[in-house]
Amino acid sequence: MYIRLIDIINIQMEAQILKKIQEIRKLLSVLIGTSDLPKKQQFSLEALDMAAKDFKKLSIERGEWITEYDITKIIRKAPYNSGKFIIENFGFINYFKRGKTTYYNRKSIIALNNELKERNINLGRYIELLNDKEKFRRHIESTKDQSVKKKRKLFHIPNGLINIDTRSYTPPSEEIILQHISSLKEEFERFKLAEYIDIYESNYAMFKFEYHFDRYLQPELKKRCKKWCSDFNYANYALKESKKPY
Repeated sequence: MYIRLIDIINIQMEAQILKKIQEIRKLLSVLIGTSDLPKKQQFSLEALDMAAKDFKKLSIERGEWITEYDITKIIRKAPYNSGKFIIENFGFINYFKRGKTTYYNRKSIIALNNELKERNINLGRYIELLNDKEKFRRHIESTKDQSVKKKRKLFHIPNGLINIDTRSYTPPSEEIILQHISSLKEEFERFKLAEYIDIYESNYAMFKFEYHFDRYLQPELKKRCKKWCSDFNYANYALKESKKPY
């Protein structure tokens, strides 16, 4: 039977390729720790899943992955339980969960910390700022219209009771609000309140609370600072609302 030379070469190449594939599979099975299993099971989904879990376990033991508690050792002033915050607010994706514990990639946390340093962002203060803003927003919303109550399912409105309504009065001009803000800024400079108050994004103020020194601060000064923050935030919120159409 006549066999062409090209066919012989192809058969030899196929044999060599098959041998290489078998060698690669053997090396991979050793690498992922499934070499002691039957060949049909070495690369099954169960075996690969188990190998992945073992790999993560070794990575954790080597310190490549850290827990929530360890984040505070890397990121300056990071409060406890800040992992969920960086996942939700910074889009951090290099993490995985094992049972009830979440593990974060150490190198990625270090990279995040470096960028926060470059931007001069204190993570703890940033979280406080967002929480304080949300608290202030809820307070304003709750005081907008105290007359709005949850409707009762059982009620009786007297006959003929109609046309009792009210409309919001025309908001003050921006100039009046800006004058208020300007006077607050003058007070800020006159009493050197920058030592005790932080201003963010030029329109939101927070008192610099320090637990260890708070009781030594003069009550009058503390009261002035907190009132100034409240007035400043109120004025800036009013300025924002005044721009909306009525």
